[in-house]
Amino acid sequence: MKIAIGSDHRGYEAKELIKNILQRSGHEVEDFGTHKSKSCDYPDFGIPAALAVSQGRADLAVLICGSGIGMSITANKIPGIRAALCQDEMTAQISRKHNMANVLCLPAMLVNDLSITRIVESWLHAEFEGGRHIRRVEKMMAAEKYARAAKTKYGEKGQAPAQVYDQTVVEK
Repeated sequence: MKIAIGSDHRGYEAKELIKNILQRSGHEVEDFGTHKSKSCDYPDFGIPAALAVSQGRADLAVLICGSGIGMSITANKIPGIRAALCQDEMTAQISRKHNMANVLCLPAMLVNDLSITRIVESWLHAEFEGGRHIRRVEKMMAAEKYARAAKTKYGEKGQAPAQVYDQTVVEK
């Protein structure tokens, strides 16, 4: 599997650890930086890594910054990305099993090396369960489609529909 990886200065050391874990596991890794611990901006590395996934040049991505929040928000701006900020093995597994996350975001300041290793391995080994989760992922992706067409204070597109997806599923 080809995995894109990126970090800011706060996630640099964790990125290097994760890169080694991935390579030892036989994955091809494309490192989008940063390549040093000097202060830098996380979007400069998160955007190209997420684009690699969105454009099919990578299967998955792992992004790391101090809190994980900035990378998560940044990655989720890219079409087709389902980035999940995970701080433990369970959320990492659920993000793949239920939400089909294709980008893992990690908080370098909040997890130690052992936890990072376990989270990454759990995330990579988890598989999408399908079933009821398919329609939920489809609704997320439909929301993205309609949001991009919506008129907002940031753009001049047409008016968004009242519902963000084509059909409402009501469970009884």
